[in-house]
Formats: sequence, C-alpha cells, structure tokens
Amino acid sequence: MKEISVFDVIGPKMIGPSSSHTAGAVRIARVVNRMLDEPVRQARLHLYGSFAMTYRGHGTDRALVAGLLGMGTEDLRIRDAFEYAQRAGLSFTFLPDPEKKVKDSNTVEIEAASASGRSVQLVGVSTGGGNFRIDEIGGVQVSFTGEYHTLIIRQKDQPGIVKHISTCLSDSGINIAFMKLYREEKGKNAYTIVEADEPIDRAVLEKLREHRAILDVSLVEP
Repeated sequence: MKEISVFDVIGPKMIGPSSSHTAGAVRIARVVNRMLDEPVRQARLHLYGSFAMTYRGHGTDRALVAGLLGMGTEDLRIRDAFEYAQRAGLSFTFLPDPEKKVKDSNTVEIEAASASGRSVQLVGVSTGGGNFRIDEIGGVQVSFTGEYHTLIIRQKDQPGIVKHISTCLSDSGINIAFMKLYREEKGKNAYTIVEADEPIDRAVLEKLREHRAILDVSLVEP
C-alpha cells in the first residue's frame, strides 16, 4: 500500500490554483534554471496530456515561466511571470500537443538555452501535491524527484568515474542517499544522478569537474 504524506492531502504552500498544474510546474522548470546555472534566454515548452489542455486556465504557463526565471512556489511574482520574463530577456514558446500519447498526464518537455549557448533538454512530470519527477535529460532516460540535494553529472561512459564521484563526496562529508547511472549505450554519453542527505557545497562541483571524462555538473536543491 502506498504511503500518503500529509502534503499529498493539504498540498504545498504555493501561488496558483492547482498544486499539480502550478506548483509542480514551477519546480520542474526550476530544475532547468538550476542546470543551466545562468539566466535562461530561450525556451520551447512542449505540453502533453492535461497540461496541453488546461495550461492557460490553471496557470501552468505562468508557473513554467516563473520556474525558468528561478522563482519558487511561494513567489508572488508568479502571477506576473510573463512581464518579468520580458524584463529578463527571456523569450518562450508553448507548444501544446494534447494528441500525443504520454504515460503521465501532466507532462512537459522543455528545451532551453542561455545567452552563452549552454542548453538543457528535459522531460518532467507533475505527480500531484506539488511534487514532480524528471524522466529524461538530453535524450537519456533518468529518474529523480528533487526531494534530496541532487547532483546531475553528465559524463562519458568510462571506467573510474563512479569512484571519482564517490571519493569527492566522501572527502567532503556528503552522505549519498541514492546514486544511479543512466546511459544511452555503452561508451556513449551518460548521466550519474546523486541524491544526498546534506547540502552540497559548490566547491564539490569543481572537484568533480577535475575528471576529464566529466562534461558537466549541476546542483538542484530540494
């Protein structure tokens, strides 16, 4: 039997009419903001399932833009997210596709880029109660929920990287709750997702990047 949290019943503290269509959407888009680690300048948002049909009425559009700008679920500026996006130089396009078959109803695919050319592609699902799950990054199937301090490490699929990651975290006193490796195929690009109990200092990210096979490191805080 699935355990039910009190937050599944009363929902999170948030701005907007729906925990799944607004709070969850903010948090998915905020992952993109954290992964780029730079202001988002361009974004294409593909909306599927219920998101595609009700995104205007439930405020999902503003919630997603607010998340791209780095806002949290309690930020009063969410209501005026489009205006703040214009001020920040963020251009965005919504591409609703209610006909596409998806496993989960509240699904969004985000393609975003910063002014320097850094880019992120991910697929996220709002799972209810303001919670979310990331199912894909850069075309690679992954799975994490943002409930922990989360490292997203993009790497070449080579021996020795997992040891390097574990050593860097252990030396910094970071306790690993979960660590999973996802890859396209052997020898190609891969992602290691590390979920930790403690906050992760940004100096740890620099240590991780010292390995020549690690291409990028991002930190997403809960």
